[in-house]
Amino acid sequence: GERHGFRNAQVTVVAPTGTIALVMDCDTTGIEPDFALVKFKKLAGGGDFKIINQSVPPALARLGYTPRQIDDIVRYCRGAGTLVGCPHVNPASLRAKGFTDDAIVKLEAAMGGAFEIQFAFNRWTLGDDFLRDKLNIRPELYESPTFDLLTHLGFTRAQVAEASEYVCGTMTVEGAPHLRTEHLPVFDCANKCGKIGKRFLSVESHIRMMAAAQPFISGAISKTINMPHDASVEDVKKAYELSWSLMLKANALYRDGSKLSQPLNSVADAPELETLAAATEEAPAQVPAVAVTPAQQAAAVKIAEKIVHRYIARRRRLPDRRAGYTQKARIGNHKVYLRTGEYEDGALGEIFIDMHKEGAAFRSMTNCFAIAVSLGLQHGVPLEEFVDAFVFTRFEPNGIVSGNPHIKMSTSIIDYIFRELAVTYLGRYDLAHVEPESLRGDALHRDEPDYETEEIVAERIVDTPKAPAGPRRLAVPKSDHVKPGPGGNGPGPAGSDGSAKGKNGGAKPATGGYSATPASKPAAATSSAAGTLLAERVKQARMKGYEGDPCSECGQLTLVRSGACAKCDTCGATSGCS
Repeated sequence: GERHGFRNAQVTVVAPTGTIALVMDCDTTGIEPDFALVKFKKLAGGGDFKIINQSVPPALARLGYTPRQIDDIVRYCRGAGTLVGCPHVNPASLRAKGFTDDAIVKLEAAMGGAFEIQFAFNRWTLGDDFLRDKLNIRPELYESPTFDLLTHLGFTRAQVAEASEYVCGTMTVEGAPHLRTEHLPVFDCANKCGKIGKRFLSVESHIRMMAAAQPFISGAISKTINMPHDASVEDVKKAYELSWSLMLKANALYRDGSKLSQPLNSVADAPELETLAAATEEAPAQVPAVAVTPAQQAAAVKIAEKIVHRYIARRRRLPDRRAGYTQKARIGNHKVYLRTGEYEDGALGEIFIDMHKEGAAFRSMTNCFAIAVSLGLQHGVPLEEFVDAFVFTRFEPNGIVSGNPHIKMSTSIIDYIFRELAVTYLGRYDLAHVEPESLRGDALHRDEPDYETEEIVAERIVDTPKAPAGPRRLAVPKSDHVKPGPGGNGPGPAGSDGSAKGKNGGAKPATGGYSATPASKPAAATSSAAGTLLAERVKQARMKGYEGDPCSECGQLTLVRSGACAKCDTCGATSGCS
């Protein structure tokens, strides 16, 4: 500051990104330790490449090590990057197993960026023709994702591990030759380095590094605090409490291996896989090894298939009295009744499909299809297999589904049936259109029943000389509370119910009468009707995917969730942050 001048403007934020470090020729950017001394970054377009910390040689030189000692330590960490001089797996041993000089040259080119030595011995490096024609490996073997060429060639797991350590390095300086113990903390990283590494910086050290810089920054520090794979919930709690006590403005935690896709990795396998591999290696030492010939393996597979076939071939019959349910739905103006039968444990055992407005041939084919599915269920075929096979089939009738609380659209009758079965018996709400939260008991529903047709005949009759006053009639279904007249088709004669007979046989108000208007209804009835109408609108809005809450600007029930806020599809207003 005294030499180059002080900066007047205060730093607002520190926002490091890992990718820009490659362009800037940096090992890290921002206030953070390195992820690992040697790590592998996955590329967006596929593949990965090896990133080596370039600060290790200068740090060793600053600590007083000689150039020869530095070379030995770096070689121990990064590896030789070549098969020349490699134990067990080297050009001489590979030629003895049928490798050509051209194949060895391809392998040598791939060793520099290999995660482990096994990653270079694959069909993409050597080619399918070489594996099939030169090494006599069947395509079904090398096309398998679990195929390991070195193991197939006869190398043991211990030999492959030793060769991989020579070529690709240990990826850590722990145990390196010449390196003194007191210098190990200089090279500690956010995670354990390599498979044999044990040291790493604690979460507390990350947080205290940020706290030292926070007073000089008005905003927050974009820094991910890396936690080891075995971090617990209690560790996360302590990390947040420490950040709060040190007055940090932001804290982002990440546990190693917690996502299916992780950009940076320091080891090839998760700790669970390493434990499983170690247990597999220890098993032969406890149990005497038995040589198994290919003929014996084929015989064992046939016996296993026969046992599975014999188990499935035994039909599990349903009890005579069984539980189940009947679901009525309408698809494209076609009524469909789905009935199910269940075992004592609630598992699905049979289905019945009834349809109307279809010919006898179609109904017969539908019944036969239901019988075939029922027999499959009773013989052990999982319902998941039927669902995966028949969902999304398309034929007439199809379209909008009414009568089902979860499914509102289907591409065919079969698609609807297996969507319904998947939702009910498998909990597959990903195949439904209405989430279970929308159908909870505290959701708003209509209390009055639905009628196919309804006629409003509420009229108030006043006293007139021509017709006596009758009782007030309320809104009722068309088929209720209307007494037939002598002819049996209409109401009685004039005066029998306080009204005159119309030309169509219906009731009409007498002279001097007037129809009831909304203003003449009681206040309680008006309030109840308005509440019912609002509840119906909210229910319809939720069925369409909206939140069901009114917009503060336009009042429409078209709010959709956008992050932590809501946005109106009608007017575009937001609740604050979207």
